[in-house]
Amino acid sequence: MSKRARAVRWGVPVAAVAVVAAAVGTGPVIAAVQGDPSLPDRTAQQLLADMAGSWSSRKVPAMSGTVVETASLGLPALPGLSGGGASALSLLSGSHQLKVWYGDEDRVRLMLPGEMSETDLIVNGDQVWLWDSAANTATHFTGHPGAATGSPVPLPSAASPLPTALTPQHAAQEALRAAGGDTRITVAGDVTVAGRAAYQVVLTPKTATSLVRDVRVAIDGETLIPLRVQVYAKGAAEPAFEVGFDSVTFSAPAPENFTFTPPAGAKVEEGRASAAAGHEADKAREAADGTRIAGSGWDSVLVTSLPTADAKGGSGASPADGASGNGASPANGAGGNGASADGASPASLLDTALRSATRVSGPWGSGRLLRTKLLSVLLTDDGRLVAGAVTPEALYKAAGAAR
Repeated sequence: MSKRARAVRWGVPVAAVAVVAAAVGTGPVIAAVQGDPSLPDRTAQQLLADMAGSWSSRKVPAMSGTVVETASLGLPALPGLSGGGASALSLLSGSHQLKVWYGDEDRVRLMLPGEMSETDLIVNGDQVWLWDSAANTATHFTGHPGAATGSPVPLPSAASPLPTALTPQHAAQEALRAAGGDTRITVAGDVTVAGRAAYQVVLTPKTATSLVRDVRVAIDGETLIPLRVQVYAKGAAEPAFEVGFDSVTFSAPAPENFTFTPPAGAKVEEGRASAAAGHEADKAREAADGTRIAGSGWDSVLVTSLPTADAKGGSGASPADGASGNGASPANGAGGNGASADGASPASLLDTALRSATRVSGPWGSGRLLRTKLLSVLLTDDGRLVAGAVTPEALYKAAGAAR
């Protein structure tokens, strides 16, 4: 695997930066950075060009720190959203920590702490360990997975209990991918993140159907590493989603951070770390369930099929007509307060979501709509899920086109 492929995992892709820089270049002159703390003045175009140059040279500095992710999407009390588990679902609500150690492209460690457990991913050359303390299981991989998928860190497989590590770098990458000709790009006042002076690039969608007011990317003034990404919904004063460093040090972590020996009594398994194979498996699953992305950029909408058993409420409940959020029985562990972050089944999730949703219909068909300040989800009666950070009207359009 080439060093270029490895380096891209941790940085904003140069191609994405170039696209955004081009969009800035075609617009009006952007005011230079002002504010406190004071950094050298740069326009948005200059700043993005400097970022592109930094990442194309593949000079990613060694670092360690603690990343805090906070989500306040306004979701109903679904099972799996409370608690500090390592499931991707748990990241949709509350605050979560991720500890990061980065020595170079061959030495990376991530640790996602839970309430009474932790999940670690340790990469040391071609040796990869995934440690799940809750299951007392250590999985060993040989190889360096993740680069083929463009992940910001190497991941053993799509089925890993450690979700795709959402660092500020990864969040910035996704924001820049969404940006383009339908985005207004400006530079706001300098900010301080994790004790470091940072520039602040603001991406504002121009599309009327997007629920995103703007995305604010704080970029370290010295290293040009994204330190924080905040996503604001329209009409909201506080970010609906935020991921950023709470503390960060740009120096080489101690070598022992990248070594791992399974504890005595732990179950040790051998895994396969073929990123290409995992990517092909994901493509096959998407083809089988009809998953596709409608639209582009800020107006992107996910269209997929619900599991057959769950489309009608999963557990045998009848959410289609009589379901309401009041007095619903928390069957099958869907009772919210006592739900386990990792134990919720798709059936119980859908059952609870449907009880919180509003009945809707139109030329596209009928179903139930779940709305939050940053997300709209349509569950159709014919077994489809349509979702995006867009208005319900955009979902109805995508649902109609997919019939």
